[in-house]
Amino acid sequence: MNIKFILIAAAFCAASYLIGGIPFGFIIGKLKGHDIRKEGSCNIGATNVTRVVGKWYGKLCFFCDLLKGFIPVYIAGRYFASDFQYIAILCGFFAVAGHMFTPYLKFKGGKGVATAGGVILALAWLPFVVAFAVWAAVFLSSRYVSLASIIASAVLPVSALLLKITRLSPEISWTVIIFFAIIGGASIWKHKANIIRLKNGTELKFERKGK
Repeated sequence: MNIKFILIAAAFCAASYLIGGIPFGFIIGKLKGHDIRKEGSCNIGATNVTRVVGKWYGKLCFFCDLLKGFIPVYIAGRYFASDFQYIAILCGFFAVAGHMFTPYLKFKGGKGVATAGGVILALAWLPFVVAFAVWAAVFLSSRYVSLASIIASAVLPVSALLLKITRLSPEISWTVIIFFAIIGGASIWKHKANIIRLKNGTELKFERKGK
């Protein structure tokens, strides 16, 4: 591993952080005359965009947040190839960190669920499908986005581990499983205020604008 390789890898990680930090929810809100940091749940994620601005803008925000996690990891994976998968994983870590601590909003960002989803999809699609199915089931039954995200975050590394052990997805590396555990834990940690509100019965259920 030479200096050139290290510099290129560092550049990829820095670019991933800057891309992951793009606050699409804040931008969409501003374009529609809202500062979503001061409305609804005051979060810059797609759920609050849906609440404050509208359903289709929320979907646009979710898609953009997903892409900013997927694209850096996919490009890094293609550039460095499978022998250096850990570089793609590092890029994923920095993309999620960029969303959680965006440099464009004084390092105050969102919870990183959609961005982490993009990273997961780029690294291993089947655990993504499992985690998303769990998220959808919990959300549809409870209407709590936070609860669905917390449970899906916990399920993610477990599903990746089981898929590897059962050889349904033997290509999933142990490094990827450990990474999924880290980002899952980080996502749960970012939801700590939601966990308190869920315990107290004061957490907001999902409702679109106007309801």
